[in-house]
Order: sequence, then structure tokens, then C-alpha cells
Amino acid sequence: MLLIAKRKLSILFFSFLISIGFAQNHDEIIIQSHNDYKQKTPFWTAYTSGLNLIEADVFLKKGKLYVAHENGEIEKHKTLEALYLKPLLQVSSKDEDLHKDIILMIDVKTEAVSTLTKIQETLQNYPQIINHKHIKIVISGNRPNSDVYHTYPAYISFDYQEIEEPIAPENLEKVALVSTSFNQYSEWNGKGRLTHHDYEKVTNVIHKGKKLHKPFRFWGTPDSKTAWRIFTELGVDVINTDMPKRCAEYVHSLVHRTTKPLVVSKVYQPTFKNDGAQTQVKNVVLLIGDGNGLSQISSATLANKGVLTLTQLKKIGLIKTQSADDFTTDSAAAGTALATGQKTNNRAIGTDVNGDPLKNITELLHQKGFSTGCITTDEITGATPSSFYAHQKDRSQKEEIAEDLLTSDLDFFAGGGAKTFKKLEIKKQFSIVNHVDELTNSKAKRAGLFFSKGGVPSIITNRGNLLAETTKAGLQFLKQKEKPFFLMVEAAQIDSFGHSNNTEGIVNEGVDFDRAITEAIKFADENEGTLVIVTADHETSGFSVSSGDVQEHKIEGGFVSHDHTGTMVPIFAYGPQSDNFSGVYENNLVFKKIVEVLK
Repeated sequence: MLLIAKRKLSILFFSFLISIGFAQNHDEIIIQSHNDYKQKTPFWTAYTSGLNLIEADVFLKKGKLYVAHENGEIEKHKTLEALYLKPLLQVSSKDEDLHKDIILMIDVKTEAVSTLTKIQETLQNYPQIINHKHIKIVISGNRPNSDVYHTYPAYISFDYQEIEEPIAPENLEKVALVSTSFNQYSEWNGKGRLTHHDYEKVTNVIHKGKKLHKPFRFWGTPDSKTAWRIFTELGVDVINTDMPKRCAEYVHSLVHRTTKPLVVSKVYQPTFKNDGAQTQVKNVVLLIGDGNGLSQISSATLANKGVLTLTQLKKIGLIKTQSADDFTTDSAAAGTALATGQKTNNRAIGTDVNGDPLKNITELLHQKGFSTGCITTDEITGATPSSFYAHQKDRSQKEEIAEDLLTSDLDFFAGGGAKTFKKLEIKKQFSIVNHVDELTNSKAKRAGLFFSKGGVPSIITNRGNLLAETTKAGLQFLKQKEKPFFLMVEAAQIDSFGHSNNTEGIVNEGVDFDRAITEAIKFADENEGTLVIVTADHETSGFSVSSGDVQEHKIEGGFVSHDHTGTMVPIFAYGPQSDNFSGVYENNLVFKKIVEVLK
């Protein structure tokens, strides 16, 4: 807990608002670096972390202002001037040209009036500070009585802590913020949540404090991510912390990590008529959520009223994703393992650890009389889809991969990246349709659909229901060939938004993926002998569902990386022989299990 003694004396430096009543119309949370002088580099740790409010506890001793938390901790070199005023002077110099608002809280531990007098005398030696438009001085803690606030110079403001007591207008004008002890209203330790009783008390005092139209602050608060989030949601204007860098990063990124879905997946209830039946498998639909780990699935589920079509399925396993040459796989090695049944090196597309071609499942099944297809929200030459038709040593060989598509055994493809094929005679190999609705009744031997010239738009950039619609149309296109078939469907951009640590993108792409899964499950119920498998190539970003609200469909995401991780990913199966996919196993065994159930 952050323990700031009652009636402390503070100096606050603030800006951008005119007059003493700073932040009356503030839009941002102010983060207070509590006990800043205990950091290895006082002032600079908070300043370089982007904080606006920096605290220093001050003792007046033998005519000097020392910075310490207790009287016994005073050291002669730790003075207000050395640790705070001189660094502040440096950043506010003309050469530095200070643009942001800074608050320095000097918490006076000794007698209020005499200490404040010495502070004024000291500040007079720093006219550049007290006259700077982006610096404001505010007094808190052991303050003089509020009825004399108006007698202090213009550069001095006060922290008002007597919420229940009236204050004259001329003195209220000198108030910079309103503060009170959190411990008076709750003993919450920052874990879990406030009790309903404490929540009501805390909410009431915030409301009461804000009636003065000043920023509101608690002292003595728990110091955790959960506490920072709760105080932000409650409308507390100033959050104090002993972890300035971590708190600043968390609070400033909170709005970007919290989201509500833009789309809804209408949940389909499977019939389970043929689920687990030991009957012949005719068709296989393999849906891959790129980067789609358990937390990504959880976020989509919770954002979609707590349920997805995917979460109706009963046959579930876990896959280990390591590649042949690395603990953490990339999409090329993972895609190749799924498509060929053999682990390989990262970046390899359909080739083994020596760079030699591996027969993939579409080639194998084509020889057995199957139709095959690939759908992706990536470019069709992306690592995952190309693993199902191409053979190149490196995923960057885009032109060579494009040429492999022309000589592949695929009967159908859909994805982005049309410009890559500008100089290739793709129309001689595939009948290229312009819209997804042309697929359903197409009589073409081989068909292709480009979603875009380059990258495919995301859900948050108005892709619409394209993945689900194409999945439905692609299934019908393959069905009317009256042969068994294999179709791979990739939701590629869950991974993309994981790399950029974008919660909104992850949630929306996850919900959209479920719309495609719904079409596959419906098809399986309507077409006996269809096995649906849903999995991921790997997890991306170490994503976590930090908090949220199921009723409001709100999700807060957290991240530990901008890259792939080595965590296992779920695999779901529905239809005949679906039991074969339960358990925990390596990703290359998915191929072998598919071949086994197809006999």
C-alpha cells in the first residue's frame, strides 16, 4: 500500500490549463510517482517514463530542505534542489523547450508554515520554473489552514483534503486537486475486486470530491494493475504508484488493450448426430486460426456473450508446436507440419530440414481422387496456405511460391495478393471469379478468388463477413464435384494483430473465425461423412484476458511478447472419427491422423 500521511505538503507542477484550477477539463489520467526519491534516479525515472506528477517528501532541518520518507533517512546530499529543482530546471530550459505538463509533489513532513516559507524562498531562486507556462506548483500534506490559501503567491496551489468542510471561493480557486485516504473507505489490497459495500463507499466519496470540480486523488492505495484499472474505471484522476514505468505503460495502453467486438457470431447448436461415429470419413475441413491460442479463443468467446459455435464442440486436444530447429515455430514450419506430417525448419515451405520437397496432403489426396482447396485472409502466397501446395526453402520466395500454385493440385483457392500473379498466366489454370457468390454455382474445373490486390482487409477495416461467406461457397463448390474433398480455411489475421499487440483486432478476428467455423459445422451436419478440425499453427504474443465484462462484451487484453510463443494450442474435432483427435500430441501428427481416418 502507498502510505501518504494525512495533511501532507506538496508542490505540484502542472500545465496546459489556464489559472490555478488545473485539470478541471482534463482528459488524461495523471500518474503520480510516489516515493520517487527512492528510485535509483529520482525525478528522471518518472520523467522519462512519461509521468506528469512526481513526488518528493520534504523535511526542513537546520534551514535546509531534505528529501526523505522518515527523519532518520535524511542524507545531506539528498536535497530538494539537488534531486528535483535542478533536474526540472534542466528540462524546462530554452534548449530543452519543455512541451508537456509536469507536476512535482513535495510532501512536507515538518511544520507546515515554516517549511512552506522555506520552499517559497528556495523557489524564488528558480524564476524559470515558477514562471514556466507548463509548470504549476501545488501544496499538499502539512498545509496551512485553507482560509489563507488565497494569500500565497500565484505560483502556489494546494491539495485540498477536507472534503466534508466548506471552502470559500477565493480559496477554492487556489485548490489544484482534492485528495483523501483510500483506507478510510476500504481495506482492499488490489487483488480480485472491491466488495459491493466498499465499492459503494469508494464511489460515493469520488462523487462527493468531484463536486468541487477539481481532479480527484486517493492516497494510501494498493499498487497493482488491477487497482490501476479499477481506479481508472471509477474516474479517479490521479493514480499514485511506486512503479512509475510499469504503471505508465499499463495505464497509457489500457484504452488500446480494451475493446468490444464489432461483429457477432450467431452461435449454431450442432446436432452431434455423427460426432464420434466410427463411420467412413469422406470430406475433411481443416480450419486454422493463425496465432489462435486458448486466450485468443477465450477473448472471442467472452466478447460474444460467453459462447461460440466452437465452444459447443466436445472432442478437444492440445498440440505442441515446436519446429525442427527452434523452440518457437513460425507459420511456415507449423503449416508444413500440419500439411505434410513432418516437422521442418522455420521458414521452410513444404520442404524438409535439408530443403527437399515433402508431399503435402492436397497432393496425396488428389492422387486418391479427392478435390482440394485453400482459403485464407492472408495473401494466398502466405506461409500457412502455401504450405498446402508449394515447395520452397524459404517463405520469402514469393514469386516461386506463386508459380507453385499454378502447378499445384488445388481445385480451388481464395485469398489476397492478386498483384503477385500479374505476370503469371493464372487464368490458364484457374477460372478467376470476381465475387464470392459466383462460386456456389460455378461449373469450372478449377476456380480462384482474389480478395484483394495485396493484403486482405481486416474486420476492423471493413472486411465484412467475407471469410464465412467464402467458406460456405467453397464447400458448395467442392461438394458439387461429387467427389470427396479436403478444404483448408485459415483465419490469418488473429496472428497479425497478436504481433502488433492489438486486442481489438484479436477479438474481432476471433469472432469472425467462429462465423467460418459455423459454416463448416452446419455443412458437416447436412453432409454425412464430413469431419471438421479446428486448430492453430501456434500462439502469438502470449495474449491474456486480463479483465472484462461479459454483459458489456468488453475485453481487456494483455501481452508478454510481439512474437510467437511456444505454448500448446487447442485442437477441436467434430464429425465421424473425431475421437482420434483428442489428447496431447505434436503438430505433425494432425496430418497422420487425417490420413488414418480417411483410410
